Amino acid sequence: MKKLLVFSILFFGLSTQAQVVINDSVAVDTIKKPRHWSINANNSVMFNQAAFSNWVGGGANNIGWLASANYNLVYEKGRNLWENIIIMNYGQNTTKGVGTRKTQDVLNISTNYGLQFSKSWYVSTGASLLSQFSGGFDDGNNPEANKISNFMAPGYVNAGIGITYRPSDNLTVTLRPINGRFTFVLDKDLQLAGNYGLKADGDFFLMQLGFLASAIYKVKLMENIEMTNTGSIFSNYLENPDHMVLSYNMLLKMKINKFVSSIVTLDLMYDHNQIQKTQLKQTLGIGFAYNLDNGVKRSNRKDSQWWQKK
Repeated sequence: MKKLLVFSILFFGLSTQAQVVINDSVAVDTIKKPRHWSINANNSVMFNQAAFSNWVGGGANNIGWLASANYNLVYEKGRNLWENIIIMNYGQNTTKGVGTRKTQDVLNISTNYGLQFSKSWYVSTGASLLSQFSGGFDDGNNPEANKISNFMAPGYVNAGIGITYRPSDNLTVTLRPINGRFTFVLDKDLQLAGNYGLKADGDFFLMQLGFLASAIYKVKLMENIEMTNTGSIFSNYLENPDHMVLSYNMLLKMKINKFVSSIVTLDLMYDHNQIQKTQLKQTLGIGFAYNLDNGVKRSNRKDSQWWQKK
């Protein structure tokens, strides 16, 4: 009887120990490591086409396409915030009797790093590049007309330090009281005095020092309809600070289903060194889209919201 009692106690103890080990193993397996990268990407290819035959109202057969890629990559860990934006758009239209014309051409890359010093506020530094991929021409981008732009002609590089306000994934405001704006004109045909503010023929570089304010605001208008607004203002301390550079971009994305969507873009710009008029560009397209979202949102990153732990 004593042997049976001792055996039962030993068996119960071993079973309990084994159960504890198993539970610990399960607990280890279910621990999820925090993810610090938030990845949101939109890729699309849009098409448009029109055909006419004996149409009294007139018209010319045409076909066009527009490819775009928009990436937002954000890294948050502790007090560190690193946001990267990549925007690339290019499109063409071919019209019977006219030829092929460029309809969209944008290369926009920016990066901004911030170190948090208060809730939603960061000391930040960053840089950006704005240009186009190919040549632009007068007379509706007619290749036979005068060339007015090319890759990195102009190309604008901004770099500076300041503060960033980012209360959520939908709003980012950056103020840089110290910002260098560098204009590059690498096409020799466009290196003329007065072009893009260049001081003399043959110059390819212009440096300005001033104040830059930029903002990105995203809003969901309704189910499957989202709008992204981007704007910036630059004022040159060294010369004519009242000749500000203003830009605004609106991207309206209307999702039809998982793979088909419609995109509307609107660009407004004023740059005294380019042309002393307001520039406007608008596009509309329907086509195939592929979106990538790893599901990491700021609200899920409790490890980065250190002020809530107090």
